[in-house]
Amino acid sequence: MYQVIARKYRPQAFDELISQEHVKTTLENAITQQRIAHGYIFSGQRGTGKTTVARIFARCLNCELGPTPHPCGKCASCLEIAAGSSMDVIEIDAASNRGINEMRELRESVRFRPARDRYKVFIVDEAHQITSEAFNALLKTLEEPPEWVVFLLCTTESHKIPSTIVSRCQQFSFRSVDFAELVKRMEWIMQQEGITADADAVAVLARAGEGSVRDSLSALDQAIACCGDKLNAAEVRALLGMFSLESLGRVTSALAEGDSQKMFDVVAELEANGRSLQHFARELARHFRNLVVVKITGSDTRLVAASPAEQQKLAEAAQPFSEEDLTRYLQLSLDLFRDLQSSLQPRLHLEMGLLRMVQAGRLQPIEEALANLGSTPPPRTAAAPPRPAPVLAQPVAAPPVTPKMTAAPVRSIEGGDLRSRLHASLLDAKLTHVADALEHSELAESPNELVFTTPKMYQLYLKQAEFEAAAKRIAGRPVRVTIKVGEPARQAAPAAAAPKKEDEATARALAHPEVKRFQEVFPGAQVRTVRNLKDN
Repeated sequence: MYQVIARKYRPQAFDELISQEHVKTTLENAITQQRIAHGYIFSGQRGTGKTTVARIFARCLNCELGPTPHPCGKCASCLEIAAGSSMDVIEIDAASNRGINEMRELRESVRFRPARDRYKVFIVDEAHQITSEAFNALLKTLEEPPEWVVFLLCTTESHKIPSTIVSRCQQFSFRSVDFAELVKRMEWIMQQEGITADADAVAVLARAGEGSVRDSLSALDQAIACCGDKLNAAEVRALLGMFSLESLGRVTSALAEGDSQKMFDVVAELEANGRSLQHFARELARHFRNLVVVKITGSDTRLVAASPAEQQKLAEAAQPFSEEDLTRYLQLSLDLFRDLQSSLQPRLHLEMGLLRMVQAGRLQPIEEALANLGSTPPPRTAAAPPRPAPVLAQPVAAPPVTPKMTAAPVRSIEGGDLRSRLHASLLDAKLTHVADALEHSELAESPNELVFTTPKMYQLYLKQAEFEAAAKRIAGRPVRVTIKVGEPARQAAPAAAAPKKEDEATARALAHPEVKRFQEVFPGAQVRTVRNLKDN
């Protein structure tokens, strides 16, 4: 009868373990020094070898040559434990034997000596599922068992085991299996099975387990059943529903080019092929994570679960972007994956999420925005490629086109008349920021048009609909309101000309280095009120 690969090549000795050296070394030393505890907790994610180590440890304790860190594997005890038929090594599935009655039976069984072997070993799998009452029934026995009993509790959720149990056991945390070691192990197994596969195919199978040896070997079994004794990456990806770097790379290519149309094409192709949009979003988030890591550490890193050829492709894909760009995209992809979990319209959410990434690529760094205050950035040539997406910042409006002036005579208005009335109207309407922008602007009036010249930092305030409506109302006639970006010919005087008396607190505040620095960054800024906190 066929035996699956995960069981056929299950380690039978400590020397065959991978990525768990800390557990292996400690248990071997404990056996050599005859310092064997009565209770152990093996915790870690699925498929990392917890139950396997428990069985190996039982063989080490009960081997005819033992206790020894190197069991012979030939004696009756070793063979029976490997086959799961030993009378003195009892394996309990706590998922189905979790109640107080089962624990009472176990407690009664502990009282009897082993039938043949040196130790009576209880391996409790999924130990976190035991009820609190059952743990309490086992508590005293676990603390002071007979000298021939050893408890091995295996769990994927150690935080669910009561602290009273944990304090009576030695705990070992199993690590996620290293990708390179897993690939090496799978290549050896394939060689034993007569299977040929390219490096990318092995990497796909190893990555499918997400650190679990058992899951990766199960994927290998599935690939062999589907593709035979010759495996290639494309067929394996299609079988496991995974996405290639090329398909994920279409997203990064669209981001580099700022092409929204390509994002719609990606989603349309996924829908047409019946692919899971949630799974794509998950893989996309992982892809951006890998791009961030490769961008920071380089293409030769153990932090990315990929073959050398794939790592080189990742490095090339990350090259057009900055570290900040990729971090931004990673966060957006994680948000997108989260939203898709509960979405009733996953296609709509995926399309909007991908478009949001493209739009994030058009944001301007805050440093560049501050540097461009009061000046118009030079236009980019048509041949220049679009600059990759920078960091979190609010988008800065493009410089407006200078409007055409009418041929009617133009006269300048300084302090009173229309500008003064408009300023008072804005203050009455509680539009203080817009009124402040008007104070720093210059007005030129013609019969059919009002032209406001304002520094770049104030243009957004004057482009509000409320300002245009107020200007037309104060003018009392049909006029066109035009906003020009530029420095006024001379600084406009404030419309409300009431001088303020500068007291001592105001003088100290204006002399503060941080205030001066702020005024240097924002030349048009004004300090309207200074409040002395000591007066409160």
